[in-house]
Amino acid sequence: MSEEEEQSTVFFPEISPIQELQKEQKPVKRDPFRGLPPVSSSEAALGGKGLASRSEMKQIKKAGLRHEGKKVVTDDVRMLKSITIDPRIPVGDEINYYVEPIRIEYYIPKESRFNVETRYLYIPLIDPVPKENHEILSKHMDEDKFMDLILVMDQFPRHITDILESYNNTLNIHESVSRAMNDAAKGDHEQFRTAFYLIEVLAEYEPTYASLEFLGDFVAYNLNWLIRKLNTLQISFSASDKTVSYLIKMRNIYWEEKGYDYDERFEVLAALFYEQAFPNRGIDIQGEDYFYDI
Repeated sequence: MSEEEEQSTVFFPEISPIQELQKEQKPVKRDPFRGLPPVSSSEAALGGKGLASRSEMKQIKKAGLRHEGKKVVTDDVRMLKSITIDPRIPVGDEINYYVEPIRIEYYIPKESRFNVETRYLYIPLIDPVPKENHEILSKHMDEDKFMDLILVMDQFPRHITDILESYNNTLNIHESVSRAMNDAAKGDHEQFRTAFYLIEVLAEYEPTYASLEFLGDFVAYNLNWLIRKLNTLQISFSASDKTVSYLIKMRNIYWEEKGYDYDERFEVLAALFYEQAFPNRGIDIQGEDYFYDI
């Protein structure tokens, strides 16, 4: 090769500097959970339960998705295990909460077994706010007294007709509540629990004309009153799923109205409660799902 040919020849590197830089840089995986809102028990109550198929779970596991640096396969087990068993409740204020046990189940791969732990959801009791025409309820709340409908008819005879018409189908249950409260006042404290379960049944029939016009939401107040009494006496009891759901709803409404800070522990455990208590919520039932030929 002549000297002139050597000078005109240009040698290019096999890999350009840009390609070399791209080769050195490791691909960054996108965080699929970035920008998502925090866990909300209210949304968990209203929304349907999303289920992932086995193939979808395999894809998630194979992709190695990470959220805040942690690998996500199913549930965030570490986060669930880090939740304290009990929240920090001021001494003496425990009676103002209903406590619902929440079961946390997770799989331990190294031991090839499932482990179950229990956390406790503390739901603050939110009393109803009486309106101006609910003087009877206001009086009982000011005196911290249980509102016995049978006694109300004796004390306020002008309302007897409206009460009988409104509670014609459930008056026998109210009479049972009144008897249970009388027995409890005489020393049989277990009757407070009986009254609580009867009040849960009566809550299914509210509101009525009488409660809207002049009684107020006395059944909700009685429910909270009995929970506080049972807590004070340390009598064990368990509310129905509907009652727990109602208590969570009232707490969430109150928190939103007051603008209180987000409570992650409460929201996560409340969402788990809805997952366990109402696993089929949000599922649409079509006409063909019913067995009309049976």
